[in-house]
Amino acid sequence: MRAAVVGALCAAAILLLAPARAEDALYAKIETTMGDIVVELYPDKAPESVANFLEYARSGQYDRTLIHRVVTGRIIQGGGYSPYFTERVLRDPIPYEGGNGLVNKRGAIAMARGDDPDGAQAQWFINLADNEDLDHRQGAYGPIYGYAVFGQVIDGMAAVDAIGSVATGPGGQFDAEVPLEPVIIMRIDPISWPQSD
Repeated sequence: MRAAVVGALCAAAILLLAPARAEDALYAKIETTMGDIVVELYPDKAPESVANFLEYARSGQYDRTLIHRVVTGRIIQGGGYSPYFTERVLRDPIPYEGGNGLVNKRGAIAMARGDDPDGAQAQWFINLADNEDLDHRQGAYGPIYGYAVFGQVIDGMAAVDAIGSVATGPGGQFDAEVPLEPVIIMRIDPISWPQSD
C-alpha cells in the first residue's frame, strides 16, 4: 500500500514538473552542425512568438534548415530556408510582441520579420551583441517598432559566437551575409533543463 502511494506521488510530481504540451516548454535545444544552443523561452512575455517557434520546431519545419544570414558582430539568423535555399512552407504571420519589455541584448533570440511589425513567421535571429537599435521604443511621433525577443541563450553561446565568426558572401538568392560553408540547423526540440546525465 505504501509503495503504491509513493509511486502515485512520484508520478504526480513528474506531471507537475514536466510541461504538459510543447507550447508550455520553457527551454528549447537548437542542434546545429557547429554545436548545440539552449534557449530559455519566455511565454509569459511573448506567448504568440513562443507558441509559434515551438509549433514550427515540433512539426519538423526547422529540421535541416540553414543559418542563412550572419551579420558579423550583430546577429545570426535562420529558420526559413533549406540547404538549397528553398523557403519552407510558412504559417500565417503572428502579432507583433516587440513592446513586451524584453531587449535585444547579447544572446537574446528574437523573431525576424520584414517591414510589417505583424509579419513575423518562421525566421528568428540570435543577437551577438547588445543591439539597442533593434528594440521597440517610443519616438517623437509614435512607436518605433523593433523585433520581438522571446527567449535567451543559456547554454551554447560559444556555438553562437563560432557561427557568428564564419566567412560570409553571396549564396542562393542573397548577395551577401551567407555563410560560405553551410551551417545547418539539424533540429530544434523543446527540452527540460537542466538535463540529467
